[in-house]
Amino acid sequence: MSLSIGIVGLPNVGKSTLFNALTKKSVPADNYPFCTIDPSVGIVPVPDPRLEVLSKMSGSKKIIPAVVEFVDIAGLVKGASEGQGLGNQFLSHIRETDAIAEVVRIYENADLIHVEGTVDPLRDIDIINMELILADMQTVEKRSQTIGRDVKQGKPEAIKLSGILDTLKKTFDEGKLANSVSFDEEEMKLVRDLHLITMKPFLYVLNKQSGGKNLDEINDERFQKLMQYFKDNMYHYVIVDAKIEDELKEFEGEEKDLMRKEMNAHDNGVDTLIKAGYDLLGLDTYLTTGEMETRAWTIKKGSTAPRAAAAIHTDFEQKFIRAEVVAYDDLVAAGSMAEARNKGTLRTEGKEYIVKDGDVIEFKI
Repeated sequence: MSLSIGIVGLPNVGKSTLFNALTKKSVPADNYPFCTIDPSVGIVPVPDPRLEVLSKMSGSKKIIPAVVEFVDIAGLVKGASEGQGLGNQFLSHIRETDAIAEVVRIYENADLIHVEGTVDPLRDIDIINMELILADMQTVEKRSQTIGRDVKQGKPEAIKLSGILDTLKKTFDEGKLANSVSFDEEEMKLVRDLHLITMKPFLYVLNKQSGGKNLDEINDERFQKLMQYFKDNMYHYVIVDAKIEDELKEFEGEEKDLMRKEMNAHDNGVDTLIKAGYDLLGLDTYLTTGEMETRAWTIKKGSTAPRAAAAIHTDFEQKFIRAEVVAYDDLVAAGSMAEARNKGTLRTEGKEYIVKDGDVIEFKI
């Protein structure tokens, strides 16, 4: 399945540096037919050490990880919703993504002037989010106009949609994102058709800089306010050092770990971001393994076995008979599929089975 996260932010906050660090991890698009080939799109593998273990166990010829597309969206400026900067081009690109990673600068550096003159992460978030809200407000206003006649004629769906649009207008007037509103399943079908930017899930990426004055390290009041804002709104965030991650992109394995320690950057920010993006979209991974390949397959959390099988091919869902399933840990403990079967940890599941993250599955059709 195609999954994309748009990286947005004000100019000079480290957005492109972060994208460069991410795309060093890019994998060839050959195995992912849904991916577009575009210089602003990075097909980034989801870190998963389980694949290497299963590959060795099965003697697989290749490993194919799950991936997320990261899209480098042109820098946003005040007035983007009214066509300033790249304006509509920016907005059209961001509408096509599944989620938004909003890069915010949390370091001071006299040699790198902030576009707003000072470093204030909460203000930057307000600027970005307000532009996105204004763009969505235009969408809602236009839709309200187009359904006016149907509402007057008393058409039930139009009346229901009109109520939803009024709720969204009030939400936007309060400076809140559309995703802060709770809709029932029937309402969500109508909301999805609006393709609202602020209905997407948001992940805030706090970019610090080695050698800079980092607000998190000095526990600055601006950082304290930011943390309270995230807590109050239950927003997800990760902290990265985009510059260090970019500098480390040419290194691998133990050499990379050593360089990271020398740079006093102990956390792997990029991997954390990739995993957080994957979690943000509400996804799980199941695994298949054999002599040809060991592969991770992306599914929505709560998927039934037939729905999960569709990730391989739509025919697998339609022709599903049963699934042979073993938990990853149980398979590793057993040492092989045959031994897992002997121990009773490899089991047969039917159409109602809910696939769990880390299940190793062979589908029977």
